[in-house]
Amino acid sequence: MHKLFLLTGTLLSMLSVMIGAFGAHALKATLEANQRIETFETAVRYQFYHALGLILLGILYAHLPPKVIALAGYSFIVGTLLFSGSLYILSFTGISKWGAVTPLGGLAFIMGWAALAWGIAKGV
Repeated sequence: MHKLFLLTGTLLSMLSVMIGAFGAHALKATLEANQRIETFETAVRYQFYHALGLILLGILYAHLPPKVIALAGYSFIVGTLLFSGSLYILSFTGISKWGAVTPLGGLAFIMGWAALAWGIAKGV
């Protein structure tokens, strides 16, 4: 499982850089037209933070209970898909209904960090 989180974290980190650069250059006009540059930047930033979180989980795997690592890791992945994914869609389409999905991703992020904190308190 730690390899899954390490690999996913590194790939999401790479995608963060690629998506961020692509948005800043090739898609800038679309983002400006939809008035969503800040929204897009938030999506990229949170994707990158949680990609690094996945890498951290992969490194901590040997020191924390596996169930804690699994809960935190899958929460980060789901959170990234829901939070950043909904903000990307909102940024490019301008369909504001996607904003209703974003808080669900935020809750998944919170659950992941809470699981990690609980695991550290219990397991280290």
